[in-house]
Amino acid sequence: MERKVNHSLLTKAKTNKKDEFYTQLKDIESELKHYKEHFKGKVVYCNCDDARVSNFFKYFFDNFEELGLKKLISACYKNQPHDLFNNIQTENGFYAEYTGKEEGLNDVSDIQLSYFEGDGDFRGMESMELMKQSDIIVTNPPFSLFREFIAQLVEYDKKFLVIGNINAITYKEIFKLIQENKAWLGINLGRGISGFIVPEYYELYGTEARIDTSGNRIVSPNNCLWLTNLDISKRHEDIPLIKTYGGNEDDYPKYDNYDGINVNRTNNIPMDYDGFMGVPITFLHKFNPDQFEIIKFRKGDNEKDLAVNGKCPYFRILIRNKRLQ
Repeated sequence: MERKVNHSLLTKAKTNKKDEFYTQLKDIESELKHYKEHFKGKVVYCNCDDARVSNFFKYFFDNFEELGLKKLISACYKNQPHDLFNNIQTENGFYAEYTGKEEGLNDVSDIQLSYFEGDGDFRGMESMELMKQSDIIVTNPPFSLFREFIAQLVEYDKKFLVIGNINAITYKEIFKLIQENKAWLGINLGRGISGFIVPEYYELYGTEARIDTSGNRIVSPNNCLWLTNLDISKRHEDIPLIKTYGGNEDDYPKYDNYDGINVNRTNNIPMDYDGFMGVPITFLHKFNPDQFEIIKFRKGDNEKDLAVNGKCPYFRILIRNKRLQ
């Protein structure tokens, strides 16, 4: 029997695809395993998640005792479907709270929901009150509201681990946090995030789109990252430097509008150059704040894009080696 498609939802999906992604459990497990020491005795809030279907909630529910959590909370906007494949909606937003194993509560399907008076938007006062009670926010926020979502967490001085689009690091608000060492990239990004579950009305686009063995429709955009302010030892590992500037100056042309050299790949950063260097934005995935200082993003002294011989390379981040200062 052919399933009837809700065309208003289809139109919404086409115009706002990035807000329709649901994170796979295996991607959550792959990232969260690096942060386990941060969760002992903490209250975790998944504030864009329906506890009945969210893999974020499922991960923390299943690992509650192992992580030593104090409490788990999730909250959901009213228009969240009951599952990923239908349009059942509630009149109000809702939330769920979990404090450990209880008799008769062995699976997320047993979770009891409580309803907000309002719509459950993460910016609403009811959701914010739950956020204030929490220590760490872990979720997949609406990509179209990513700036606003992160700004709220920073305002309330919350620890967080969230998924966003790679382009988020070019937003001035997000880049400033990275530059000031108030946020950084997590472990996995790009192809390190295997894909997102999408609803039935969603077009399966791209060469890596697929349907898994459980019938989930998967899209792999390969353009997402984890952003966090939870510190881990890996981000303090030095980038190995094997190239030299001396004797290879032609490989590192000077910028027309900034006193620095252009470096086309992170692996080509010279070990002996103590001045300013422009590196690709992918450098941020390997960035060690003990090794390098971030100076500026993209612009030269004239506030125009960095240029070499009148041509602008891809976006560059200006850095300097702290160890040579």
